[in-house]
Amino acid sequence: MSWAILSAGLLVFLGSGAVLGAALGLTGFILLHFQAGGASALAINSAWNLLTEFTLSAVPLFIFLGDILLASGVSTRVYNGLTPLFRRVPGQLLHTNIAVCTLFGAVSGSSTSTAAAIGSVGYPELSQRGYSPRMIVGTLAAGGTLGLLIPPSLALLIYGATQNVSIGKLFLAGMLPGLMIAMAFFGWIMVRSSLGSSVAPPREEKMDWGAVGRGLLEVWPLPILIFFVLGTIYMGIATPTEAAALGVTASIVLGLTWGDLDMPKLWGAFKHASMMFGAIAMILIGTVILSQAVSLLGLPRAAVDAIAGLGLDRYGILLMIVLVYLLLGCFFDGISLLLMTLPITFPMVTSLGFDPVWFGVIVTLLMEIGMITPPVGLNLFVLCSITRNEVTLPDAAWASLPYWLILLGAVGTFTAFPELILWLPNLM
Repeated sequence: MSWAILSAGLLVFLGSGAVLGAALGLTGFILLHFQAGGASALAINSAWNLLTEFTLSAVPLFIFLGDILLASGVSTRVYNGLTPLFRRVPGQLLHTNIAVCTLFGAVSGSSTSTAAAIGSVGYPELSQRGYSPRMIVGTLAAGGTLGLLIPPSLALLIYGATQNVSIGKLFLAGMLPGLMIAMAFFGWIMVRSSLGSSVAPPREEKMDWGAVGRGLLEVWPLPILIFFVLGTIYMGIATPTEAAALGVTASIVLGLTWGDLDMPKLWGAFKHASMMFGAIAMILIGTVILSQAVSLLGLPRAAVDAIAGLGLDRYGILLMIVLVYLLLGCFFDGISLLLMTLPITFPMVTSLGFDPVWFGVIVTLLMEIGMITPPVGLNLFVLCSITRNEVTLPDAAWASLPYWLILLGAVGTFTAFPELILWLPNLM
C-alpha cells in the first residue's frame, strides 16, 4: 500500500504541474499521516533540522561564488590566457573549452554556470575562427559537466550534507575521476580532429612559447582562488562552509581588481544566487519529508528484498539503479534528480555493501550524463541559447553523444575499479 501511495502521489502531484519540492513533500506527508500512524510532526522537525544544518549553508555560498565569477568576466581572462597553449595540438582551441571548464569547475561547483560562463566566451571566439559550431557546442556541453564532479562540486556538497557523508572525502574522491574524464575528452577531440571532415582551421606552423608563457601568467590569480576554496579544506584550516565564505570574499576581491565586477553586477549575482538557492531549498524540504517517510516505513529495504527475489546479485541491482537514473535524467535536471532519488537509492546501495563516498561520485556522473541528455539536458539548452539557435537542440545532442558515451564508460570503469575513486579519500 505504501508503494502504491508513493507512486500515485508523485504521479498525481507532478502531473498536476506542482513544483518538484511540493510534490515530494506532499507525498511524504500523506505517507507519514496515513501509513506511519499520524507521524507528520516528524517531517516538520526534519525540515527544520535540515535548514539549520551548518554544512548546508555552504550551498548558497558556492552558488554565489560561481555567479560572481560569471558576472565579473574572469572566465574571459582565463580563456584568453590558456588559448596559446593549444594552438599546435590537433583540435587546437577546442581543447581550451575543456581546459577552462576544468579550471572553472574547480571554483564554481555548478555545471550550468560553468557551461554558461565558458560558452559565452568560447562560442563567439571559435565560430569566428572557423571551427565547426556543432563541435564547439559539444565540447562546451561536455566540459560544463565537469563542474558537477571536480571539487568543490555542488552535487557532492548536497549529497554529503543530506546523507551525512564526509564532504572533504567526497571532494577528494571527485578529483581524480574528474581529471581522468577531462583527459578522455581531450583524447576524443584529438581523434575527431584527425579523422573525417574538418572541424578546426589549419594549425599554425610554430608554437609561440612566449605567448604561452604570457598567457599562463595571465591566469595566476585563479590558483590562489582555488587554494582559498579547496586548499583550506584539505589542510584542515576551514570547514566547507568557511572555505565557501573565503572563496566568495576572494572572488569579490578578484572580480573588483582583476575582472570587471562592479556593485550592480555584484547585486545581480547575489539576487540570482538567492533565487537559485530558494528553488533548491524548496526541493530539499520536500526531499527530507519524503526521506523521513520512506525510511520510517522501511521502503528501501523492501525494494532491496524485492529485487533480490529476482535472483540478481548486487551488481545486477546497481545496473537497474543506473538504468533508472539514465531514464530519469532525460526529464529532470541534475540537482532535482539527485534529491528526488536519494531517499530510496542511498539506503539501497549502502545496504548492498557499496561505499557511500564511491556512490556519491557515481551518482554525480549519472547526473552529468543527464545534463547533456535531451529533452531536459540543461547544458544543451544553455548553449543553444548562447548560439542564438545557430546550433539546434538535436544538433547539440548529437555533438554531445561521444562525450555522453565517455561519461557512461566512466561509470563502468569506476564500478570495476572503485579504488580509482577511493584512493585519495582513503589517504585522508
